[in-house]
This record gives sequence, C-alpha cells and structure tokens, in this order.
Amino acid sequence: MNAFELSIILPALLASVLVLSTHVPLGTEVLRRGIIFIDLAIAQVAGFGVIAADTMGWEAEGWMVQVAAVSSALVAAWVLHWTDKNWPDIQEALIGASFVLAATAGIILLAGNPHGGEHLKELLVGQILWVNYEQLLPVSIISILVLGAWFWMRDHLQGFGFYALFAFAVTASVQLVGIYLVFACLIIPALATRHISRRGFRIFCGYAVGIVGSFAGLVLSVSADLPAGAVIVWSLAICAVIFARALWPLIQHKDTLRDERVAD
Repeated sequence: MNAFELSIILPALLASVLVLSTHVPLGTEVLRRGIIFIDLAIAQVAGFGVIAADTMGWEAEGWMVQVAAVSSALVAAWVLHWTDKNWPDIQEALIGASFVLAATAGIILLAGNPHGGEHLKELLVGQILWVNYEQLLPVSIISILVLGAWFWMRDHLQGFGFYALFAFAVTASVQLVGIYLVFACLIIPALATRHISRRGFRIFCGYAVGIVGSFAGLVLSVSADLPAGAVIVWSLAICAVIFARALWPLIQHKDTLRDERVAD
C-alpha cells in the first residue's frame, strides 16, 4: 500500500470507527429488543430531511441541513416510540412501513432534480472514500455524547429516550457513510456476537469484527477500484461469518461443560 492509498484509507477508516463506536452497542440492544429495522427507518427519514433541505436550496454542509436531518429523525423517533407503546405487536411492521414511506417520499422530491439519481445513490451507498478530517470533528463530538449517554444511562434509557439517542447517532453517521453501511454497522457485528453472554466482551468483539471488516473492505475497494460502501458491507458480513464460525465450537464446549456440571 503506497502513501497515496493510505492517505485515502485513513480518514475513511476513522469514519468507519466513529460509526461503529455508537452502532455496535446500540446494535446489541436493537437485536435484543427485536426492532431490527429501526436503524434503516430512522436513517432513511434523516436522509429524507437532507433531501428536503437540498430541495429548498440549502447548502449541503450548512447547519440548516443538519437541523432538518436531526428534526426529521427525532420526529420519526417520537412516532416509533408512540407506535411501540400503542401497537407493540406490529412495531416491526410499522418500522418497515416508515422506511418505505420515507424512501419513496425522497424519490418524489428528487423527481424533478436532474442529479436526483446521483444524490440518491450517495445517500444510500455513501462516499466514504471522500470523507475529510473536517467532517469527522462534529461526528466525533456527537459520538462521544451518544456513547456517554449510552454507557452511563443505558439502564434508564427506555421509551423515547432510547429512540431519541438512536436518532442522533444515525443522523450523524448516515451523512458520513450512507444508509446501507450504517445499517450494516448496526446489525452485522451484533449478529456475529449474539452468543456471547458477557455484555462488555460482546461489545469488544463487535468492535473487532467491525474494524477488521471495515479495514479489509477499504483496502479491497481502493485496490480493485470498487464502490467502497458496498465492498465494506460485504467485508463486514464475511468477517462476521468467520468470527461466528470460529466462536461457535467454543460456545458449544462451554455449554457441554455447564450441562455436565448440572448433571453432576
């Protein structure tokens, strides 16, 4: 790897680490609650906020776009919190419907934009290789605040508090790496580590899977000149399968020893 490739990969890897820093612990909670598509839905709603701001002519890097994205995500968080309280038995279906509605609303807004297809692709797949250090600073601050709230208040974050925290984390990351990669960072490490009972060790292993997968995907995408976001998603999945496959015999052995102790 030459110096030029490293100069491209390093800020992109830092962006991935920032996204993983919040999404790995949140992903374990999402998997536990069984609301798998909440990240995808809120990310899509935040993306709709960005599209709406762009349609109104606001600058892409301006603070008003960020306000529009956060506001949209918080409204979605409140609506999903309300539906969770009133119709918990169909919450996952309502989350899926919210995603579809937000996605199609964005397509409608972009219908008259000659660059609409390009904007939509950037929103879904992201442009992680074009991330610069200036973009990472505000996301770093948000990530620190989200992590602080999560690790200090996670046992008290119920209802709208959890959904709102989720909305802030997703809004920051979706504009950095795209909806698909945000969803992958949330769910894939959580799936790979789902059999680990110790919460702290599970999160540590989730970070390891995410960072290794992100780095491998970035190197492959730069070397083969392939879309980085899509390659990283596949790389995360492959790393997760390898990790889970290596971990499963250890878990089975541990369960066997525990059953033998119970039988004795």
